[in-house]
Amino acid sequence: MKLQYPFMQLPLSFDAAALEAEVRAVEESAWRPHPQGYPGNDALTLVTTGGDPESDAVAGPMRPTRHLDRCPYLMQVLDSIGATWGRTRLMRLSGQAEVTPHVDVNYYWRERVRVHVPIVTQPTVRFTCGDAEINMHAGECWIFDTWRMHNVVNDHALPRIHLVADTVGGTGFWQLVARARPHARVHPDWRPTPVPPDPQSRPSLDFESENMPAVMTPWEVRAHIAFALSEALPHRSSPPVQQRLLTFVREWHGLWSALGQRREGWPRYRQLLDSAQRDLLALGAPHIVLGNTIGLMQALDAWVFNAALSDRRSDADPEVRQRPGAGTGEVAAPAIVAATGDPVFDRPVFIVSPPRSGSTLLFDTLARAPDLYTIGDESHQLIEGLAQLSPESRGFESNRLIADDATPAVADALRRRFFEALRDRDGRRPPAARPIRMLEKTPKNSLRVPFLAHVFPEARFIYLYRDPRQVLSSMIEAWTTGRFRTYPQLPGWTGPAWSLLLVPGWRELIGRPLHEIVAAQWSTATQLLIDDLLALPADRRTVARYDALVADPAAEIRRLCAASSLGWDRGAPPAPLSKYTISPPDAEKWRRHTVEIEAVLPSLAEQVQRAEGFAAR
Repeated sequence: MKLQYPFMQLPLSFDAAALEAEVRAVEESAWRPHPQGYPGNDALTLVTTGGDPESDAVAGPMRPTRHLDRCPYLMQVLDSIGATWGRTRLMRLSGQAEVTPHVDVNYYWRERVRVHVPIVTQPTVRFTCGDAEINMHAGECWIFDTWRMHNVVNDHALPRIHLVADTVGGTGFWQLVARARPHARVHPDWRPTPVPPDPQSRPSLDFESENMPAVMTPWEVRAHIAFALSEALPHRSSPPVQQRLLTFVREWHGLWSALGQRREGWPRYRQLLDSAQRDLLALGAPHIVLGNTIGLMQALDAWVFNAALSDRRSDADPEVRQRPGAGTGEVAAPAIVAATGDPVFDRPVFIVSPPRSGSTLLFDTLARAPDLYTIGDESHQLIEGLAQLSPESRGFESNRLIADDATPAVADALRRRFFEALRDRDGRRPPAARPIRMLEKTPKNSLRVPFLAHVFPEARFIYLYRDPRQVLSSMIEAWTTGRFRTYPQLPGWTGPAWSLLLVPGWRELIGRPLHEIVAAQWSTATQLLIDDLLALPADRRTVARYDALVADPAAEIRRLCAASSLGWDRGAPPAPLSKYTISPPDAEKWRRHTVEIEAVLPSLAEQVQRAEGFAAR
């Protein structure tokens, strides 16, 4: 929800130590990784659809989970805030992790306030919203403007745990908001009211029972469109787009008056939605940008075209977020690439490698090049957020994607998603009227080269090679830390929560020891990656070596920039720790797992030799 201020402190305070004691009493296995697999982000569900502890959905009656029932003081905290509660969780951010910058665009958060109560935190944890940055102290109660770009950085070694609760409000809640303190204002007489734990109290809370419409009323449709237009920056496409939206609202109102919620009318509603969406695309709506950098069509898709009718709604990806750089106001990513060249993506560069090969270090370094644009992080949510590409819709077969998966509709949607999220090294959106260079890295993309080469016809690929022993050791660490769980509820899997990329044939690994699982991940990714790269013209691929990047970063970056036709105007690049680093770098660190690694190396010998030979080219 958009608020008047970036942060507002509600006039309540809580016993953080008592809250922490309740949290610590819940078993560690109850914590679930982020739905999109963001490293270092996990949650303990308190209020979900139907009270299901495993649910991340946002459509349906919200009810307390068994975890909330075990935490009476947490219930007292929620009761004191006086609201009707929607999805509510304890959110944990591990040490040296972050919540990357984003705006909450999903329909569910359009009119919901997000409440934060810090339980475990440190003075160095930074919460940024718009141009404001604060540290929320343990036991305080805050709300913030989710419509502005926001992120959290925990640069401490210890984790941060917040109660994070979504609400449409309530009588008591809005009375508290009226007495709230804007973050930048100092009121000498302002004091929050303490709410100590009461061992005898077990309050009855109000929970959402209605949160997503079967057929959206014309009044709600009008409100979403009016808000989106009020946020839009001036553009030459605005007048015809506004007129078409006005026509759509009037047509929807007429149809709703005749049909209401009746299911037999749904095809006519869908026809109206699809027709308006097509017209808006043709009129230039994708060129219009909102004040917080979100594209107008991004907002309208989330609030109207994907939410006004429940016939196609999917809640498998409830936490769709828009990263910085949505839209440019001038150039949209088209579905069809002209024969003379890609008018939007000029030779985009994809770093591809098995996981834990050092791709974040290479990405963070190359991203400092001038005139280069990135989405700022890995593209899991951009790719798997498309229903056609989600692992669920593909039977959890694997993360493998080939050229046939790049249908025109999928390619168009994915190009638009990437383009709307791009920013350069200084945080600026791409300029108008010319193609741009993009840099991307996601380890899962080692299984997607044919797909990416089809979606981005001018794509170049940098294969990052690292000593397989070091990679295997780091993969074992990644699995054991629990920070890289990608599919914790993988159907049919009986081992530890699945981490890193999902390779073809993963079911054959059921019951195998961890070192054999990671060996299969590395081997499968390497085989497919080299096969796919060799199928491309030689000028579309190059090799980077992790050992060279660490030993002489300046020379290796200059070489890669030259090979990829990238400029470089900075001094010698630093070699900082990656934000996904588990333990300090050491060339001999792999020896911690000598026994396990030497046990699998004979079976990997052919693939190791092939990778070394390919890298030597």
